[in-house]
Amino acid sequence: MITAYCSDCKPLELADLSTIAQLPDNAVWIDMVEPSREEEENIERLLGLEVPTREDMKDIEPSSRLYVEDGSVFLTASLLWKADTSLPTLTDVAFILTGHRLITIRYARPKSFALFIAALQRIPQERRTGVALLTKLLETIVDRTAEVLEQTVSSIDILSVHVFGDRVKKIRRPSNYLEEKLKDIAGYHRTVSKVRDSLSSLSRVLTFLQTIPAMQQDREAKELCRNVSRDVQSLSEHASFVAGNVTFLLDASLGLINIEQNAIIKIFSIASVVFLPPTLVASVYGMNFEFMPELHFAYGYPTSLLLMVVSAVVPFLFFRWKGWL
Repeated sequence: MITAYCSDCKPLELADLSTIAQLPDNAVWIDMVEPSREEEENIERLLGLEVPTREDMKDIEPSSRLYVEDGSVFLTASLLWKADTSLPTLTDVAFILTGHRLITIRYARPKSFALFIAALQRIPQERRTGVALLTKLLETIVDRTAEVLEQTVSSIDILSVHVFGDRVKKIRRPSNYLEEKLKDIAGYHRTVSKVRDSLSSLSRVLTFLQTIPAMQQDREAKELCRNVSRDVQSLSEHASFVAGNVTFLLDASLGLINIEQNAIIKIFSIASVVFLPPTLVASVYGMNFEFMPELHFAYGYPTSLLLMVVSAVVPFLFFRWKGWL
């Protein structure tokens, strides 16, 4: 699907490009969402340039993602997608500046684009140029990324309370409680990792964008681009800090699981030691020798029971005295 946004912000869906001789002069933004090869060829015919394909957008070399060709600027960034789900991922989006137009090519629907389209009316009409729209769009993308990071930090704080528990309310937790929390930690680690990768990609795009002549000529767009670049830098540092907290939370959870397992093993070990003396007494009096003086003792049975109880209680009290229980 291809939609053209004119300078009056009215969207114009271009259904059949083969019948169009030229694009409207006031079309300042061409948004290509999951375009077919036929649609790509028609856009190339109308604009007189070669648009990158989905395979071209997957290149990781900066020279293949950021370049100028025949006066047109080609930028490819990795944006956060499906951030509200349990499996966030990155999607590659191409931005092309050609003349006064901005062209975007995407094979996903990041929420930042919907937010930008909704706020398109608030941009002054004289500022609706390709460079200005690209800068505003990148600002919206960075704001959305910051929102995702903020929500993740809040969720991590709540998860931290659940992992370490409330010291006032000592509530017994299920045996597999921490194991389940490891899945949540892994999910947050993935989100923060994708946020860092996206911010790194956006940083390269913004740095390259500040060097193009069209940006140098637009003072307002240049200043906004510089501010967004600083925001990306501060968010990258914050994301690194959050990633360290996630790593700490993971190590702490694994440590608590080991402590719980060691406590269970300790209980079994102490139980075996406590019941070892009674077992010894019972073994002695369970022998079938012919000459055993205690066999004819009238109180031999209760005495042996008392001896077994005493031999179990004494080690238990000794362990309590030592603080091992």
